[in-house]
Amino acid sequence: MAATETVRAGVQPVAEADFPTRWGHFRIYAFEADLGAGLESALALRLGELETPLLRIHSQCLTGDVFGSQRCDCRAQLELSLAAIAASGNGLLIYEDKEGRGIGLINKIRAYQLQDRGDDTVEANQRLGLPADARDYRLPVEMLRWFGVRRVKLMTNNPAKIEALAAAGIEVVERVACQPPALSTHADRYLQTKRNKLGHLLTPKR
Repeated sequence: MAATETVRAGVQPVAEADFPTRWGHFRIYAFEADLGAGLESALALRLGELETPLLRIHSQCLTGDVFGSQRCDCRAQLELSLAAIAASGNGLLIYEDKEGRGIGLINKIRAYQLQDRGDDTVEANQRLGLPADARDYRLPVEMLRWFGVRRVKLMTNNPAKIEALAAAGIEVVERVACQPPALSTHADRYLQTKRNKLGHLLTPKR
């Protein structure tokens, strides 16, 4: 069934491999697809059987995930998600190439420069003539279909991800919060903007 759906959707898993990590022993899949906006790529880390799996759709953040930036919560969310999936024994983490909420790495650093001058993350993108959030979730949806997943427990704070899956016929049976307990104060304004301007489901810091 998965192969048939791959042909229909145009999604191509180009490679897969064994993938032990410090959180758990995953299997990693590399996907490529052209869904109308040029070639896109994403990875999937799979653990166990995928019957109503715990799912995290994580957008690439080089500055946070690799360099440990304290301006955002991305690395902390990634690590929290991998730990939660490992603990559940059944889950999927989709890591998509959508740096800076889809505006790309160089524009993201340009936005950082504007934030240093006083703009928040939304205002900086707008000043650059870019959307506050340029992502869509078509590739993750098609990857879920390839895996045969129809129902998920979605680990997110972003209502747009819930809406995108629901619109594509993927049932979100539960939203699991993805809010790390301790973050640097450098991320305070960023999180406040995500909550107040982007509608993210975040509990204010006390």
